[in-house]
Amino acid sequence: MIDQAAMQALIDKEAIRELVLLYSRAIDRQDIALLRDLYTEDATDTHGDTFDGPAKDYCDFIAGAFPHMPYSGHHVCNHLIAVDADSAEGEVYALALHLIPTRGGGREEDFMAVRYIDDYRRCPDGRWRFAKRVVTYDLKLRRPFDGGGLLGLADRDPSYAQCLQPLFRRGAR
Repeated sequence: MIDQAAMQALIDKEAIRELVLLYSRAIDRQDIALLRDLYTEDATDTHGDTFDGPAKDYCDFIAGAFPHMPYSGHHVCNHLIAVDADSAEGEVYALALHLIPTRGGGREEDFMAVRYIDDYRRCPDGRWRFAKRVVTYDLKLRRPFDGGGLLGLADRDPSYAQCLQPLFRRGAR
């Protein structure tokens, strides 16, 4: 016999893992509409000493940083989730790499090992969203960057042409 509660917990955890991966995609593809859709209306976000306040203001803050970040890569590692009905908590380990300008006109690699300590909530539409996100910086490293790659593609990223399922489209889900 199938344990329905255990099955629902697995389904919920997978939906929360997808939420976390969509956060990375929203930031890395500079998709502010998607980012806004990932938070509850009353959500808060604390990014260390960089930002602490309502998630809607965090989205505005990040949108203002996009023009100055030709590359951003958030790579999710370990992710523990505890679900309790329509709420859940989680801890996400991630590696975050940003390319940022220096004051001298060059570019700098900004690498961080971070942990996101999250509260998730199932919303009336059935989707899980962030209700509270707190970021800890376990390691920070900055060094000059002289590399290359597919920097600053934004909308021209090849994944938009190749991955045609709704999950991969720009904008809110």
